[in-house]
Amino acid sequence: MDRVNDTKTALITGANKGIGFAIARGLGAIGFTVAVGARDDVRRKEAVERLRAAGIDAFGVALDVTSEDSVVGAAAIIEQKTGRLDVLVNNAGISGRTDHGAQDPTTLDLDVVRAVLDTNVFGAVRVTNAMLPLLRRAESPRIVNMSSNMGSLTLRTGPILAAYASSKTMLNGITAQYARRFADTNVIVNAGCPGYVATDFTGFNAPRTPEQGAAIAIRLATLPDDGPRGGFFDDEGVVPW
Repeated sequence: MDRVNDTKTALITGANKGIGFAIARGLGAIGFTVAVGARDDVRRKEAVERLRAAGIDAFGVALDVTSEDSVVGAAAIIEQKTGRLDVLVNNAGISGRTDHGAQDPTTLDLDVVRAVLDTNVFGAVRVTNAMLPLLRRAESPRIVNMSSNMGSLTLRTGPILAAYASSKTMLNGITAQYARRFADTNVIVNAGCPGYVATDFTGFNAPRTPEQGAAIAIRLATLPDDGPRGGFFDDEGVVPW
């Protein structure tokens, strides 16, 4: 168990592709053992193999953030493998259906809202709370919630997506509540915006690479003990929200 004591472990949800995979690769490259959280067994296995081929210590964790049983099972796997968790990146997210005015506020499909919230907000809470006992065993635990400036009440960027954008507004709000709760502890939690990144999420029609999108998560995951808490950041600094 010597490796457990020497090596920090990071769990990234939705880590089999896109920004999540880039976060896993980036943290692995600076010495983290990476737990690849993903629903799809085949894609998760392929992601782990790609990371290992790059010399990164990685293992897969079956994880559906919308399932309480899956989340509890994932925590048990990490406890067995490493005994603690140093970094949690809540990256898993969905945009939700947009057909037939599903995300136009005037014709909003509430089933779409529920589905988006279940992954983007409730999923982050499920995973965070399940992993807290493991995070509390770390010297400098960090939680990063991957948000979007589309959720900013000040900036109001991007197209009108009433379910998706509102989910990120709520994620920012819940991040602030966690930060208040953890104020007198060594647990530091922040939200990060990756910017407009070329992934299947955006139809690969965006100017930023997954690696560029991952940079803010890696920075927030490795903040010093006197780093900011409960904030919302991108590569430029604080995001108004």
